[in-house]
Amino acid sequence: MAGKFEVYKDKKGEFRFRLKASNGQTILASEGYKARASCLNGIASVQKNAPDDARYERKDTKSGKFMFNLKAANSQVIGTSEVYESVAARDNGIASVKKHAPGATVVDVKS
Repeated sequence: MAGKFEVYKDKKGEFRFRLKASNGQTILASEGYKARASCLNGIASVQKNAPDDARYERKDTKSGKFMFNLKAANSQVIGTSEVYESVAARDNGIASVKKHAPGATVVDVKS
């Protein structure tokens, strides 16, 4: 099973997406968008930028854990990872986004 982008509405009525790996685990999540079309543009940007390692901002959290942001060419954050326990786990998350995002399908789900 390939990865997929799930598009849904949050409690505020904004559109969001999450990228799920083939095992069903969420590996990237978006900000809220007022319009579904803007959300779909965000997905297209993730698909375009995911293969480029330079687009990943690797971060340490205040609690000593690890996460990353995927940024567009204009340096805007287009997706945020979950928090990982180790650098290796974070790097595996990045590899998973690189693998799954470019060919992932887009599905609408109920929130």
